[in-house]
Amino acid sequence: MTRRDFLKRLAGSMALAGMPFVQTSCTAKKRQPNIIYILADDLGYGDISALNPDSRLKTSHIDRLANEGVSFTDTHSGSAVCTPTRYGVLTGRYAWRTRLKEHVLWSYDPALIDTDRMTVASLLQAQGYRTGCIGKWHLGWDWSYKNETDHIIDFEKPISNGPTAVGFDHFFGILASLDIPPYVYVENGRITATPDRHTENTDPQGFWRNGLTGADFEHEQVLPTFTQKATEFIEHHADQPFFLYFPLPAPHTPILPLDEYQGKSGTNAYGDFVLQVDNVVGRILDTLDRLDLTENTMVIFTSDNGCSPRADFPALEAKGHDPSYIYRGHKADIFEGGHRIPFIVRWPALVPAGRACSSTLCLTDLMATCAEMLQVELPANAAEDSFSFLSLLLEPGSDEAIRPHTIHHSVNGSFAIRQDKWKLNCCPGSGGWSHPKPGSQGIIGLPPFQLYDLENDPQETHNLYEQRPEIVKAMTLALLTVIENGRSTPGPEQPNDPADSWPQVDDIKSVFRSL
Repeated sequence: MTRRDFLKRLAGSMALAGMPFVQTSCTAKKRQPNIIYILADDLGYGDISALNPDSRLKTSHIDRLANEGVSFTDTHSGSAVCTPTRYGVLTGRYAWRTRLKEHVLWSYDPALIDTDRMTVASLLQAQGYRTGCIGKWHLGWDWSYKNETDHIIDFEKPISNGPTAVGFDHFFGILASLDIPPYVYVENGRITATPDRHTENTDPQGFWRNGLTGADFEHEQVLPTFTQKATEFIEHHADQPFFLYFPLPAPHTPILPLDEYQGKSGTNAYGDFVLQVDNVVGRILDTLDRLDLTENTMVIFTSDNGCSPRADFPALEAKGHDPSYIYRGHKADIFEGGHRIPFIVRWPALVPAGRACSSTLCLTDLMATCAEMLQVELPANAAEDSFSFLSLLLEPGSDEAIRPHTIHHSVNGSFAIRQDKWKLNCCPGSGGWSHPKPGSQGIIGLPPFQLYDLENDPQETHNLYEQRPEIVKAMTLALLTVIENGRSTPGPEQPNDPADSWPQVDDIKSVFRSL
């Protein structure tokens, strides 16, 4: 099927679904579906009962999404930690192309997204959508300071270069993770209440760092507050196309399930918190049902990376539950458990229900998908690593490969590349927090790279680096090409943001020369 035939079919299907058309400056287009993107925080692939038959957690509302939509079983976050993944979701570009070559942003780091860069929000905003972000931002913004040297924030002055500067009409949320201060709500650039105290919780699971806290801020109530704000956004924009980006602060630390969820999972506090997240999804679905918006709303549910060790893996294992399912590793790692995440899409008007799709996706793929749905041509300097999965949604039984390769990234900046069944980890260990850790005794004597056949070895236990040097060499060359071209999609080369040094890439080049 040609692209033109495909778009004709898409337009015809939407017309049959009763979706009205509106005239734009270029072509006649339908009133587009609403889009809700729910991004859980540190939720493992194996935490979803629809994806993990051995899960001890019954995620009934997320399972409903899976039963009424399509579950993608080979989807990956852009990184094994949160800030870079969030950058990729909104820009369609791998975050390691920016100044952020490893780790995440912290309390006083400036904005990571350039205000002149196209985002999913600005793309949709230009097409008549009302755009909202409610929840955890963690992409930096610029505070106003009384004393910049000592990071003394002037809370009476607005922030700049936040969500409303990159395409969002409305923002209500927090700076970063719920364990990173200052703990204040920000709405459209201004805090909602001046800090009146320092708070600290040193419980291993309820942990958050000591910091200034707004007068209206209670850690336990942040998730319920965001849920209420999200339902209000939907209600307020029910009569027009809207995009709601809903990045949750949970089940990331602090792990603080409300009283009504404590003990509900039969595992531990993390399992209880996952069920509270599942209820948040249920609240969103119920709101759509009540407003008669279900049919023409695309709901996407996913996670920013794998589950964190803060979930207490030994306690969960004792109850028979593994948040990483069959996959090795967890949050921060280059192994599959670090970045293979749930990805479920429901759009009743056009997406056949109850399917599973094994095509490889990355969370950078949202922008290209929205652009194809809107029939908008992306500029050369946007969405450099985004591939549309729209055809996978609309074609029953389709498992075609839409990506020639996918690049993975760990907390310490280690790379991996995935092509078909092959995965090349460009480091000797985990690149993260699981054994063997970077710089530990455990990596001494290991091969510099790891090559795995995920079709036959999804647990990444048999390193074929020495047995298949031709595959290692070809995949390393492909990775270096993607890095140096500034894009993985077709198009003119684009610059990566400058950095003083990029030791991980230098190491890859050194190994490549030795092959």
